[in-house]
Amino acid sequence: MGRKPNRYQRYSDDAEPLPERGPVESLIYWRDPKKSGPVFGGVLLVLLSLTYFSLISVVAYLSLLALSLTIAFRIYKNVVQAVQKTGDGHPFKDFLEMDMSLPQDKVKEISEVIVAHVNAAVVELRRLFLVEDLVDSIKFGVLLWTLTYLGAWFNGMTLIIIAWVALFSLPKVYETNKTQIDANLEIVRTKLAEITTKIKAAIPMGKKSEEKKEQ
Repeated sequence: MGRKPNRYQRYSDDAEPLPERGPVESLIYWRDPKKSGPVFGGVLLVLLSLTYFSLISVVAYLSLLALSLTIAFRIYKNVVQAVQKTGDGHPFKDFLEMDMSLPQDKVKEISEVIVAHVNAAVVELRRLFLVEDLVDSIKFGVLLWTLTYLGAWFNGMTLIIIAWVALFSLPKVYETNKTQIDANLEIVRTKLAEITTKIKAAIPMGKKSEEKKEQ
């Protein structure tokens, strides 16, 4: 009998095992659709609800729905235990005894990563706004100008919904078509590098900034 492929393998004879990933990446890459589907659909439902109702209303209604379901289930289990005369105890006993406290070392590690990214972002923004490199600042200005149009077309919640859908679709698409996408990205990257080099060569300030970096 042939060896049964695990859930990290593509079903083909010459396929290589897919890399092991953390729980978050496993959700994004749809390693287990039974887990990824509810997470994706649940959050998307909440985001769509926020486009029509206020945050307080959405949180209140979802909490009320969850509370109603747990109360109904608790009453149902109590009736079943009374009829069958069993001593199963509280139906949510395992969840009530579960340790919900956040590990301090993990919180500290995440905090350090966030602080490092914030510091790096502040330094980069200072460099761009104070025009350390003219070409980079112009490209940043073009990006901001593009965002003004993007903001006119979509509101913040719509962008969040698009980002959430992209988070659960683009990584999987890239993984499936990695070779073709990498080849096209390399072509675009080469063209952009050529254009940037020509612009810096044509602008004296950009050339001086480049010379300072080399020194």
